[in-house]
Formats: sequence, structure tokens, C-alpha cells
Amino acid sequence: MTATRRRLAIAVASAAVLGTGALALPAMAADADAPAAGPAAIDLTDGTLKWGVKESFRKYVTGMAAGEITVADGAEQAADNGPFTFTGGTGSYDPATHAVDSAFKGSVRFTSKLHGFDIKLADVKLKTENATAGAITADITAAGKTSDDVALADLDLSGVKPGQGEGGAMTFADIPAKLTAEGAKAFNDMYKEGETLDAATLSVKAASGGSGGATGGSTGGATGGSSGAGGSTGSGGTDATGGSGSGGGSGSGGSDAGGGSGSGSGSGGGEAPAPVEGAIVDGRLDWGVKESFRKYVTGPVGGGKVELGDGATKQGEGYRFPDGKGEFETETPGLDARFGGTVRFLAHKEGDSYALDLKFSDLRVEADGQSAALVADVSSKDRESGKVTNSSDIEVADLSTDAGKLTAKDDIVELKSVPAKLTAEGAKAFGGFYQEGDALDPVSAALSLSEDAELPGGGSGGSEGSGSGGADSAGGAGTVGGSDPLASTGSGTPVGALLGAGAAAAAIGGAAVFAASRRRNRAEG
Repeated sequence: MTATRRRLAIAVASAAVLGTGALALPAMAADADAPAAGPAAIDLTDGTLKWGVKESFRKYVTGMAAGEITVADGAEQAADNGPFTFTGGTGSYDPATHAVDSAFKGSVRFTSKLHGFDIKLADVKLKTENATAGAITADITAAGKTSDDVALADLDLSGVKPGQGEGGAMTFADIPAKLTAEGAKAFNDMYKEGETLDAATLSVKAASGGSGGATGGSTGGATGGSSGAGGSTGSGGTDATGGSGSGGGSGSGGSDAGGGSGSGSGSGGGEAPAPVEGAIVDGRLDWGVKESFRKYVTGPVGGGKVELGDGATKQGEGYRFPDGKGEFETETPGLDARFGGTVRFLAHKEGDSYALDLKFSDLRVEADGQSAALVADVSSKDRESGKVTNSSDIEVADLSTDAGKLTAKDDIVELKSVPAKLTAEGAKAFGGFYQEGDALDPVSAALSLSEDAELPGGGSGGSEGSGSGGADSAGGAGTVGGSDPLASTGSGTPVGALLGAGAAAAAIGGAAVFAASRRRNRAEG
């Protein structure tokens, strides 16, 4: 096993197994000192693990990839392409260390002839060691080769409360799961370590002791307020926390934008002065769309390229859009800034064209002091029909800025590394393969309100996260992944490459299949 495990410890051990009355430890006994000579390990039985891996991946497999998901060997899948349940769980609980080691029956297989992958997960295990964390591992088979015990997910049990299931089972619902470093490598780094996976729900019971009140009334109200664990819908997990978080901070202390110039015309009258409005004479916007998307397009899966036009240029790991124009209102404050330049993503070459053809243009930042948004016109090609659809004024991202960051200093307005999250409308534009609230690359902008004001030099680039070098070159075939052996494709592709293919496309699969429900759609033949 190559998995690097964090110390895990769920009261799953103490609460779950012991909830049946096998021992009298309280639910959160994991925090207590272990006795010098602890009791023997307790066998676990009839366990289940409900986990969907990643919802966007399932949608990608059965959607854009035109593939299939099949479960076997005891695994089940919920209706409507829901999460999986792995059954027949057995294992042990160590009362001395409060560690749970459980393995489940069932396998799930993801296949797509169209995108050329066949991935199978089996021998799924959940292990813990104390009271706050856990890990999910699985054997992964692709191209006829199997990698055992690949650590896919780290579990955070710190905020999970135990509930009680049928037959005295102890349940832990909606355990947050995040991709491990090893899992990120298995995904060919198309996902980053720490990205959110689907939440997991665990149910275990002691093999002996049954639920027949062996301890008399001792359990009393021990499981007390477990109702909070109630309806474990478990499908969750899609609130991708992915990255950005850089918080910005141009905070240009309170300089009084619009000061001075109030010359002349003061036509008296006791009316309050009208809000000062300043025309934006120049500006630029730095944004990389989404790092994982860029890597997907130019990497071994997409095999494509990124084209920049109308003045847009490469800036760091992202792109710079020039020629800012618009209006800035100093009293509200409010902002309506429009930028030149286009960025076009092309992947999955088919003859002389590309199956994925996605273009952003006419980017705008709109803000009113209470909220802000990144808006763009979007052009995309339908994978099946080949028809191009143009959609205007798509509100792609919510920007986490406030009125304090919309002040002018020396006739310059700056937004620095403002966190951006996908809107509901943006999620529809991506065909639902991203979820509302998923992190996009942060946004930076600089705007001048007079001819004499000079835009600050440099720029923050567009990439959220660590951004491995050379991500995507405008016009060139992608260099992401380079010499990494996982970048190879074909029948001899190792497990990591195929898994990376599915995962990367899962995260960004919707790029080629934009939803039709957008504002002011118009189709081009």
C-alpha cells in the first residue's frame, strides 16, 4: 500500500460499534486516554458505505462521454445516476485506539467507448484512527492493470455526529471527503489535492451482542440527540472548495474619489449634488477561467489548445483582457466595466475541427456596492449536432468584493485577486458539470478614470492555487503534464492516466455541452 493516511478517528469506533451495547464507552470516548491493557478488538459486520465518488464525474460519464456506469458484486446505485452503496462491510474496531478498519463488497465500473476509458473501483475500504479524520481507499483497475489500495479521499469527522440505524447500527451521515495527494496523482493532477468529493455515509454494527438490550437500560439516552443526523441524503459533496481564497485586499483606504474637479457651473439651488460618475478611459482584466479546465483542454485528455484574440494575452497562468471601458460611480459606488479580447478553448480534435469549442468574449465586471459579478458572452459547439450556439450576457461568476474595494485612488480603481464562484446560471452554461458555488480562478482588474492616470504595472495573473508551470500556451498544443508518464494515452495507458481522463473531463466535461437555457440565445449553423 502506498497510501499516506492521516490519523483518523471517528467516534465511529466508540459510538458506532459500542452503540449496540458491546461496550459502555460514551459516543465520543475517542478523546479519553486508552487503558494500558485495552479490551480485544471487536468484529464489525453488516456495514454499508454510501459514496458517489464525485457527482460531476458520474454526470460526465453518462453525458458527454456517452458511457455507462455498472455496479456489481453487491454494490448498488441510487436512481437518477445517484451515489453508490457498498454493502457487506466487515472489519474491526480497536477499543484501545478507537480505530476502525472496514472493507466493503461491491464494485463500480465507468466505461466510455467514445472517450476510450474503462475504470473499475473495487475492494473499497474505510479506515480511521482516532476521532477527527478518516480515509477511503480502493483498488483501481484500468487497461487490465490494477493498483491496490489507492487512497482516494480524506474524511473529516470533526463535525459529524453519530446517529442510530436499523438493528442497532451506528451511522455517520454526510462525512465531508476531499481528494488526497495520492488521489490527485491518480487523477493525473487534473483535480487538485483538497478538492471536494461526494460526502460519504457510513453504517456499522458489532458482530456480537446484537441489539437485544444486553446492557439493560444502560444505554438510556446515550445516543440522545442523534436526530440531527437524520435523513442522510449523502449525495452532497459538490460544494467544491477548490482553492482561490486569496482574499484580495486592494483596500485603497478612503481616498475621496472624485475630489477636486468640481469646478464651476455650480448652479446653486439647494438641491443635493448629483452622484459623481466617471468614465473609464482604460483598464484591464486578469482571469484564467478555471485552472483545472485549462489543464484538461491542453493536457493528454483534451489534446487541444487555447487561442487568444482581439488583444487578449497570456498573463501568468491566466489571461489578460485589455481596453477597459465603461462607467464608475463614486457615490454608490457602482461599476460597469467592459473589456476587449477573447479566449477560445479547443479540445478533442476530430478531423479539421474540434468537438469541444468554447469561447468567452465581451467580458464585463458589474458591481453595485452590494454585489459584483463577472459577465461574458459565450459561444459553444454542441457535441452531437456540431451547431454553434452564442449566448449573450451570461452571469458566469459571483465576485466576493464589497464597497470598500470599489474606491478610486489617484483616479485608479483596483480589484486584486477577488475570489470568484460559479453562479447558478454559469452552472447551467457548463451543462451542469460544475455546481453552483464551485470556485473559479480569482479576478483582478485595474481601471483608470482619467487620461493622466497610469495603470499599475505587472499583474497577478489568473490562476487560483499553485498552478504548475506552463499550463497552456495560446495556440500551441498543451504542455501540461509534459514528461509525466501518466500523460500517455492508448491501450497501454496506466491506471492514473485513464482515471485522470475521466476525472478531468468530469470536472470540465460540461464545457462542450452548454445548456440551452441562457439569456438571448441565438444559434449559428
